[in-house]
Amino acid sequence: MATTIQPTAADPTAKVLRTPYQESVAAYWNAERDPVNLRLGEVDGLYHHHYGLGDYDPSVLEGPEDTREKRIIEEMHRLETAQADVLLDHLGAVRPEDRLLDAGSGRGGTSIMANARFGAHVDGVTISESQVAFANDRAAELGVADRVRFHFRNMLDTGFATGSRRGIWTNETTMYVDLMELFAEFSRLLEFGGRYVCITGCYNDLTGGRSKAVSRIDEHYTCNIHPRSAYFKALAANRLAPITVTDLTPATIPYWELRARSSVATGIEDPFLTAYKEGSFHYLLIAADRI
Repeated sequence: MATTIQPTAADPTAKVLRTPYQESVAAYWNAERDPVNLRLGEVDGLYHHHYGLGDYDPSVLEGPEDTREKRIIEEMHRLETAQADVLLDHLGAVRPEDRLLDAGSGRGGTSIMANARFGAHVDGVTISESQVAFANDRAAELGVADRVRFHFRNMLDTGFATGSRRGIWTNETTMYVDLMELFAEFSRLLEFGGRYVCITGCYNDLTGGRSKAVSRIDEHYTCNIHPRSAYFKALAANRLAPITVTDLTPATIPYWELRARSSVATGIEDPFLTAYKEGSFHYLLIAADRI
């Protein structure tokens, strides 16, 4: 049975959901039971809410028909876990005594991976109470609840202490918030020299605006995809200096091509593939240090 998690902001009377838009986003994720998230997580207990990186093994499409779908699901999950590993690779040196923040933590997969890799304390925050309960239950089942905790908090105002974080990441969550406000909060939370890592989809400024395919992605996920330039403006304004910028677009296309051939396809696969291939949408990794 899912654990009920109460709001845990620094001020217990603080309203976590500030606007009707945030309420609508929270309602979407509270109700979400998409097999593309749940079935993949059942492979090994790591539940991701992001996409994959790397070439898929073409053999998963071959062999006995009765086990084909199982092979595809397992391969998609492998690619999604590989994506989280790439993100964690860019956090730099993290010690067991350090504290990390997973902003927009979903059902907790990357937080659990971070603790397993570094031994560090990890806090995840999300405005979905159902995700918080699910992720805390998983941490308890895995025996890491003393070091991995999930909270019903707003990533724009986490309530955590200033300078308390060695590392922070967002994995496909920044399209739900104002970047200036978000990066101001991250700048406050990070210690001097701390690292922020972002993986995100962003639209290409050179196209002059959102393409039709990008607009369809916005509509599907109730989000507001930012232009690529907005990330760098907001980082610079908040003392976050990029040290690595990597275009992951070519590396994510195979994942979407495989997903389009799976039973858990949601219909959004074609807009993603169109946007990536026409160049109107980029999949970026940005690592930045707090200066």
